[in-house]
Amino acid sequence: MIFKDFIWNRCHCLLALSLLTAVSFPAWSQLPEFSQKKLRRQAAREYLQPVRPGYEGVNPYWNTYAIKFIYAPAFDFKETEGADHYLFTLKQGKRSWSFKDDKPFHSLAPVWKDIPVGDVRLKVEAVDKRGNILAVVGEKEFKRDYPFAGNYPGPARSYKEAAVKALLYIHYIPAIQHWKTQDAPDMGYELNCYPCKSISGTIRCEMLLAKLVPSMREECMAISRHAADFLLAQSQPDGAPLAFFPPTYYGTGATAGDAVNQGKTMSMEATKVANALLDLYDETGDRKYYDAVIGIMETYKRMQNVDGSFPIKLFYQTGMPVNDVCARLHPILGLLRRIHDQYGIHEYSAMQHAAEKWMDDVAVRNFEMVGQFEDVSVENLAPYQNMTHWTAVPYATYILEKKHVTQKDIDIARQLVDFGEDQFIYWDAEANPVTGIHDILTPCAFEQYFYRVPVDDSAASMATAFLSLYERTGDLLSLAKAKALLDAITRAQYDNEGMIPTAWHMTRLEIMHEQLWISCCYISVNTLLRFAELVEPGSLSFKPTKWF
Repeated sequence: MIFKDFIWNRCHCLLALSLLTAVSFPAWSQLPEFSQKKLRRQAAREYLQPVRPGYEGVNPYWNTYAIKFIYAPAFDFKETEGADHYLFTLKQGKRSWSFKDDKPFHSLAPVWKDIPVGDVRLKVEAVDKRGNILAVVGEKEFKRDYPFAGNYPGPARSYKEAAVKALLYIHYIPAIQHWKTQDAPDMGYELNCYPCKSISGTIRCEMLLAKLVPSMREECMAISRHAADFLLAQSQPDGAPLAFFPPTYYGTGATAGDAVNQGKTMSMEATKVANALLDLYDETGDRKYYDAVIGIMETYKRMQNVDGSFPIKLFYQTGMPVNDVCARLHPILGLLRRIHDQYGIHEYSAMQHAAEKWMDDVAVRNFEMVGQFEDVSVENLAPYQNMTHWTAVPYATYILEKKHVTQKDIDIARQLVDFGEDQFIYWDAEANPVTGIHDILTPCAFEQYFYRVPVDDSAASMATAFLSLYERTGDLLSLAKAKALLDAITRAQYDNEGMIPTAWHMTRLEIMHEQLWISCCYISVNTLLRFAELVEPGSLSFKPTKWF
């Protein structure tokens, strides 16, 4: 069921939408032709540079499990004794390209610009001085993916209107309306089994809607207070090992009921609740929400390891780590920055500095951008097996939003953003050979190696990082990439209902509300609002956040 009736029969919602002003921002087609060509040439040059190749000696080769590339890749192929040089041969159907190099692990940059989009078979052979082939040192099959072309459709509506329509859709979902009078979730919305994510996402969406449509403030506040009070009631008591931590899992819906998750919690999920509680505190001044956040921060302070790291998953009652895997720390770092900058709290500065150092010295140095999703196992994984942009680009945004940014900071941030684009963005896609239509809407970004599906907030996450690059460096190509992804979000949005679908399967048009991740929609909406304020300064009465 799509909840059209819950939205468009509300006169005050129509009035709210009628007050939105359209944003004037040139589409790609309106740019001068020389500007379009300049950006395309810039993109083509940048795609010849491999993303953090292992031969630079900083990190291992990270792309063992990668299946597609936009940037020229390099692979971990070993040298052969007696080799004079190495012959690289790439084949695509009946076509082939080759070049020689003195090392087998160098990038494919010499021929990369000549390789069209499509499946590629690479073979690297060791050759002696007489031209004899000594050995095949490596083979790899992968897709040479579409580059940024720029000729994408513009937005379906203004960014602010798209954001408000999406928030109104969420507001009138019955499971959200349920919170107006109830202190426990409607489990008919199955994703409430992930309370840190879904219920905090509900609060954050309602807080945005209250700001954008003041006439709905009272209703938004009622929903948010009931939802927040449930999270507080479910959190661990003061004095417990994980005091004030809300549960990652509730009930047995979806993967919350899996044995691997029962009685456990993901360490970084509490940051989502903390941000939602701070949003509510900012609007209400109710100290209990602020105090709960401080309680969460004190638990984080006790939890942090000597080297600055945090465990990724814990037993909820004892606080003991499930394994020795470390979390990626962009969520706690974003929260620490908010607490410092917005509330003037300095007592967690040592925690923040130690976490930054661990990220730089371990996660970024090793370039191991692994996933930490509550619905995907983080146990028994090989290094680099489940990579994701959600580790890389939010940290890039965090780096770029420092008050004092060095050139080294910008270079590292670019590497992280390039990785996200290379591995997770589809600028275009082939038509289905059976139906003749595209199965996914592009441009888009998928979430992780273990879930190769375009997701709305993945596009928003990438756009956020591109916007931060643009604002820090003035790089117009980054701005164009951000706009292309955000325009796609507006086109994915259902015209009548206002829903921004989570997964962009174009052949699955009847998406049920249970498949809508409210937490994902919040990130998309917030990024749309950030872009609306960028292209039309003063259009918002508040400043959207740049991290989540």
